[in-house]
Amino acid sequence: MMRVSRWVAAGVTAAGVLAVGVVAARTPADAAAGATVVSAASGRCLDVVGQSQADKAGVDIYDCNGQANQAWTYTAAGEFRVYASPKCLDVAGQDTTAPAVVQIYTCNGGANQRWRINADGTITGVQSGLCLDVTGAATANSTPVGLWTCNGQSNQRWSTRAGDTRPPTVPGNPRISNLVCDAVTFSWNAATDDVGVAFYDVYHDGQLMKSITTLSTDLTVVPGVTWGLYVNARDAAGNVSQASATVPVTPPQCQADTTPPTAPTGLSGSAAGTTVTLRWTAATDNVQVRAYDVYRDNAKVGTITGTATSTPGTTFVDSALAPNRAYAYQVVARDAQGNSSPRSATATVTTGAACGSSVCAVTQIGTDTDIPWGLATLPDGTILYTRRDAHDIVHLDPATGVKRSIGTVPNVQNTDGEGGLLGLAIAGTYSGDHWLYIMHTSPTDNRIVRIRYENGTLNTASEQVLLSGILRNKFHDGGRLRFGPDGKLYASTGDAQNGDNAQNLNSLNGKVLRLNPDGTVPSDNPFGNSVWSYGHRNPQGLAFDSQGRLWEQEFGNSLMDETNLITKGGNYGWPACEGTSGSCGTAGYIAPKRTYPTAEGSCSGIAIVRDVLYIACERGARMYRAVISGSSLTGVQAYFTGTYGRLRTVEPAPDGGLWLTTSTVGDKDSIPDNSNEKLFHVTLGG
Repeated sequence: MMRVSRWVAAGVTAAGVLAVGVVAARTPADAAAGATVVSAASGRCLDVVGQSQADKAGVDIYDCNGQANQAWTYTAAGEFRVYASPKCLDVAGQDTTAPAVVQIYTCNGGANQRWRINADGTITGVQSGLCLDVTGAATANSTPVGLWTCNGQSNQRWSTRAGDTRPPTVPGNPRISNLVCDAVTFSWNAATDDVGVAFYDVYHDGQLMKSITTLSTDLTVVPGVTWGLYVNARDAAGNVSQASATVPVTPPQCQADTTPPTAPTGLSGSAAGTTVTLRWTAATDNVQVRAYDVYRDNAKVGTITGTATSTPGTTFVDSALAPNRAYAYQVVARDAQGNSSPRSATATVTTGAACGSSVCAVTQIGTDTDIPWGLATLPDGTILYTRRDAHDIVHLDPATGVKRSIGTVPNVQNTDGEGGLLGLAIAGTYSGDHWLYIMHTSPTDNRIVRIRYENGTLNTASEQVLLSGILRNKFHDGGRLRFGPDGKLYASTGDAQNGDNAQNLNSLNGKVLRLNPDGTVPSDNPFGNSVWSYGHRNPQGLAFDSQGRLWEQEFGNSLMDETNLITKGGNYGWPACEGTSGSCGTAGYIAPKRTYPTAEGSCSGIAIVRDVLYIACERGARMYRAVISGSSLTGVQAYFTGTYGRLRTVEPAPDGGLWLTTSTVGDKDSIPDNSNEKLFHVTLGG
């Protein structure tokens, strides 16, 4: 998978591949017209020697002449294609060391035929990480082009002759047909574009499924699992439309199944202080066991889930229990059809005299009918939190449970997905200035504003827009805000469902941003703009440790989520790599400190207390705890697995504990006040 940025008229698809300057592509079928790729040093075109169409024909630079041997098309597969019977730009012998010969060859999908364009205009081979290079930095006609170690010189920078910055319109009337247990046909009406639509990117719930050129596609789906399907249009320059409406799909099971699993056996438990760890032997099923429900004293307190390709685990940690008390546990197995086993035999476990565990108690401090998203603790120990879909901010006294709305944030608009009223932060100067720092989606973009909280009310007349122009989309809007020990404001932004943005240093998307409190750019930022780090897909968690280092939590696509230790100017690899998958070994990409399968993660907020990292996960419905040891995360443990459902936000509480919020209902529909959420205080142990 390839990642790129737009330089003159080049863009990256939402799948992470470049769509380079395809000329006048009026319909997807016409998208193979091709465009010139021009050397910045000479102004001459990337050219197939002698107009040859033979395998192994060489590539050079030559005066631009508009002929077919200079018309290159970037495909959704990440290839540079040339000619009507296409040949691909190819690294001879799959060589990964400099110098390497570049040629054309019959397209075969090999990694030596996939390319990436970087923010500085260089083009690198996905397999090697080497740069497309005009040999010897020469500028004359017929100078060969090959691969060489990237050095930043002008003979390694390229552009195209086309120009296009306007995205396509939204694809219309998305619909499904031919639904069976494991497949469905997804169709839509064509989008329009001032130049032409080149690709359609098909998603479910923020996860890219495929990029195609047609208006209909057959998709593989999971029996019994509800997905929300939608599509974006993308033009050849990499501009991406806003997303279509979402179409829900719930495939039936592939076979009738009325047989429940067997009961789990061998249930046992042990106590460490007020935490109990349970273990059991897996149940069996005629199809597949998909989940275990854990009961404590006949009340369900957690769920361990599996997927279509992985069975659920057979351990469960039950924390924050009362001391010196006996608890009776049972476990029930479920299959994908919802058939439940008999309960296991009972295991009785008695807790210790006092909390000797990491997590000691959980107390509910409030509920809400909307999704709590950003949360900040005021100097008096009370809290403020944003309501994502309802667009107001609530003041909550955790000691009494009394809450009230302090006002609605102006100009907020939802996205029928993850956008809306998002991050919230206050600076160390709050007692004197009363500024609330807010990130939200507007009708045109995502932006960061500040508004004063005065006399118990949000003073909307004081609003200042600190940063605008952060692209929005249905998903991948980022949104977390955090002040650092340096007094600067840090913000996480999603790639707006266009991998191009993550690698484009002139884009605010797919980044961690750093601002002065008044919105100006700090003089020591690495790129002279707001960008602090880049190569991110959809980061939502930010937290600082005792050394002043910034940690970040990021949603993956379908393989891995990741926890990163952020460094100034660092490139974290999206879309070329996801977690540790893809081209993550490429020089210059910074590896994550921890990865999590998406089924056990989809984590949003993070908090650090006494150099222990806490991670709130949605799809995984759990909170991870990890000790920061040097630059590593150690002793990773999951808490509350399935106990409280999807977890969104975790923040330090002033007593050394945590605030924790849920995001269980209405999470992807942008409808205000259709949720049933809870806010908790978590007491931590040693």
